[in-house]
Amino acid sequence: MATTVRILGIDPGSRKTGYGIIESSGHRNVHVANGCLSLGDGELAPRLLKILRGLSEIIEEYAPEEVAIEETFVNRANAASALVLGQARGAAICAIAGSGVPMAEYAAAQVKVAIAGNGRAEKQQVQHMVKVLLNLQDKLSPDASDALAVALTHAHVRGTRVKTGIALSKAWG
Repeated sequence: MATTVRILGIDPGSRKTGYGIIESSGHRNVHVANGCLSLGDGELAPRLLKILRGLSEIIEEYAPEEVAIEETFVNRANAASALVLGQARGAAICAIAGSGVPMAEYAAAQVKVAIAGNGRAEKQQVQHMVKVLLNLQDKLSPDASDALAVALTHAHVRGTRVKTGIALSKAWG
């Protein structure tokens, strides 16, 4: 009998940070919660603090056993945006590190392959597959959908690693 593990997926952003929580047992994944930390505009430092505090509260409330976070996509054409996103991701990682919960990281293309079968899948395709995989009827925000996709990716990778006896590592591959 498969052990159930609670996984928190995070899609970091400097204006909105999505989160999604699932429980995974073997091939079965069940939706627990999802949402979005709306950080607004304005100075970056207070928004980063909201990410740190908000995710710390979510981790405390839902007590995930593992966390998966999306890696920052680096776009040479807009390096400033990538730097800001990296800072938002850093605030999220600090919340995870402060909780002591193990963390895994996945590139956006890895998530798209795991969920939609295509590393260049559109957001709508990923969102549709998340709803199908978790049997969800309600509308999902794009940020929450992406976070649930990260959690589902981790559940899949984790399940494969458990079956093959490979220890859980930071990255897929």
